[in-house]
Amino acid sequence: MDTPDAAPETGGSTPQLTALHRWAFWGAALAVVAADQATKTIIRTTMDRGDIWPSADWPVRIKYVTNTGAAFGILQDQAAFLIVMAFIGLAAIYVYYRYPPFQHWLAALAIGLMLGGAVGNLLDRITQGRVTDFIDFPRFPSFNVADSSITVGVAIIIIGYFLLEARKEAPASADADS
Repeated sequence: MDTPDAAPETGGSTPQLTALHRWAFWGAALAVVAADQATKTIIRTTMDRGDIWPSADWPVRIKYVTNTGAAFGILQDQAAFLIVMAFIGLAAIYVYYRYPPFQHWLAALAIGLMLGGAVGNLLDRITQGRVTDFIDFPRFPSFNVADSSITVGVAIIIIGYFLLEARKEAPASADADS
C-alpha cells in the first residue's frame, strides 16, 4: 500500500527520493551544522575552558570542555585518524540516505540529523584541533548539539524501522486470521 510520505520505487534498486525527502535531509543537516557551530562559537567566545554555568548543584549545566578524541574520550590525540574516519562516516551516511532502511521522510530527516552532527564535529576537528563540548549532566560525559543530533537521528531510525515493520506485518497477520 502506498502512503503519501513514501518515496516511489523506480524500476532499478535505487529508491526515487521525493522533494520532501530531499528537503528533510538537507534541511536537517544544514540546521544542525548551523546550530552546532553557533552554540560552540558562543561557548568559545564567552567562557574559558573548564568554566561551569550555573553552579554545580544544577541538574543540567553548561561546562566548557574540549575533546581531542572520540565519544567518551576514547582515541585521544588521534586527530588524523579521526578526521579520515569522519570522512568515511560522511560517505556512509550519504549512501544510507540514498538507500534508506525504510521509505519515509522521517528516515531522510533522521539521516540528515546524523550528517549534520558528523559535519559539525568534523569542522571542529579541522578548525580547532578538538571538539567543543558544553552540555553537562552530572556523572555523564559532556556533549554538544552535534552529538545530540546524531543520537536523535539514530533513535528515529531504530524506532521508525520497527514501527513500520510492525505496520507491514499487521495486515499480513490479519489476512492469516480470516
